[in-house]
Amino acid sequence: MLDTTALLDQIVPAAEAAAAAYGVSVLTRTQDAAANATVGLGQRLIHRLLHHDADTAPDSAPVRTAVVRLAEAGADPEMLALHRAELRLALRTALTEAPGLAAELSALLPAPPPPPVVHAEGERSVAVGGDNSGTISTGDGAGGAPRR
Repeated sequence: MLDTTALLDQIVPAAEAAAAAYGVSVLTRTQDAAANATVGLGQRLIHRLLHHDADTAPDSAPVRTAVVRLAEAGADPEMLALHRAELRLALRTALTEAPGLAAELSALLPAPPPPPVVHAEGERSVAVGGDNSGTISTGDGAGGAPRR
């Protein structure tokens, strides 16, 4: 089973970018060759959400309404936050009501980057595969924070 929250974390920014770039016309606009990857992805996701299999499709009106409101929000940060939350809730409902929709939308998303490969060689060596905000100490009598 797909994680709905993780899926929404990927869908909402792309749909928002498309709505911001094209306004309400994102609901009917065909793919523009000049559109950037995020806007194009947002268009494809919104199109798929609104044109899902008619036999099993959830009501697309809440998604359509949320996209229109987000597109019309302008630059007001409070209105953007409100309508982004409305879109997220409408998408969550649509994903819950249509069992196969999450898999279809996941197939449209780009593959996640591979995890970093880390390798540590030698005695007391350390490998960090991401960010480290703390002290890494090795050796005899290694302590916590450095002394000043």
